[in-house]
Amino acid sequence: MIKRGALVQKVISIAAIMVAVLFAALPAFGQGSPPSEAARKAELVAAWQAASQAGTAGPADVTLIDQAKLKLPEGYFFVPKTEGTRVLRALGNLVNDATFVGLVVGTRKNDQWIVVIRYVKEGYIKDDDAKNWNADELLSSIKEGVEESNKDRVARGFPELEVAGWIQPPVYDAATHRLVWSMLGKDKGQPDNLPKGVNFNTYALGRDGYFSLNLLSQSDRIESEKPVARELLADLSYNDGKRYEDFSAGTDRVAAYGLAALIGGVAAKKLGLLAIATAFVLKFAKVILIAVAAFGAGIMKFFRRKPRTDVGGDVT
Repeated sequence: MIKRGALVQKVISIAAIMVAVLFAALPAFGQGSPPSEAARKAELVAAWQAASQAGTAGPADVTLIDQAKLKLPEGYFFVPKTEGTRVLRALGNLVNDATFVGLVVGTRKNDQWIVVIRYVKEGYIKDDDAKNWNADELLSSIKEGVEESNKDRVARGFPELEVAGWIQPPVYDAATHRLVWSMLGKDKGQPDNLPKGVNFNTYALGRDGYFSLNLLSQSDRIESEKPVARELLADLSYNDGKRYEDFSAGTDRVAAYGLAALIGGVAAKKLGLLAIATAFVLKFAKVILIAVAAFGAGIMKFFRRKPRTDVGGDVT
C-alpha cells in the first residue's frame, strides 16, 4: 500500500505535468516582466490546492455575502472569494474584487465546468424593457463590446475574441425575476469545427442589485451542462428584505440601466469576457483541481474513484 506522503507527491507530480501542458498552450503576457513558467505552474497548483481546502462540498447551504443563500447540491463544490480569486488570476484573468463572490465546480466524474458567481450592487434593476427587446440588436451590442475589449486583450498578450451567435437567446421570467442567455464565442480565425468557448449566463435580480451565475463551458458540452446553470439559479434564494419584491420606491436606489443592459453593453464589458477567456483552459484546470483537492479536508469522499482518463486534447 502506498503511503499517504508518497501518494500526495505522486498526485502533485501529475498535476505539474498537466499544468505544463496548459501553459505550453497559453500565450505570453504582453506587459511588464511576466513570472517564470515554473512560477506560474507552481502558483496554479497552489491556487487549486488552497481552493480545495477552503471550499464547501454539497449538499450544503452556502451564504452569499449578506444577500442570499445557495443550496449547493451534492456533487458540487463552492470555492470562496479569496481562493476563487487566486484561481482565476492564476489562469491569467483580471478579477473585479468588488463584485466577485466565489466559484462553483462539479466533482462528478465527467464534470468539466466552472460557475463564476458575482454580485453587482448597483441598485434595483427595472425589468419593463424585457417586453420590447430585440435579440438581434442585443447581439450586435455584445459584438461591439467584445471588439472594444479586444484592445485590452491584445495589450495583455491574449488572442482577440469574436462572438459567433446565440446559444440561448435572452429569456426573462418576470415571476421569479430570473434572466438566462448564452452566446457562442471563439478566438478570431478559429476554425468553425473546433470546440468554442461558451458563457451560459444566468441572473437573479434582487432589491439592491443582482447575482450573476456564469457557467463556463465549451460548445461540444453545453447542451448536457445547461441543467447545471439552471439548477444553481433555482437554488439561489435572497434573504428576507433583499428580494426583488422588497423594493421600496421611496427609499431604495434604482440602477441607471435596465434589464437589457445585462445582455448588451454592461454584460459584455463587466461579465462576459472573463468567462470566454477562462473557458478555453477549463479542461486542464479541472484535472488539477481533482488531483490536489483529493487531499483537502472534508471532501475526500468525492475523490475515491479511480483517476480520470477521459481528459485530453489541446487547449485552444
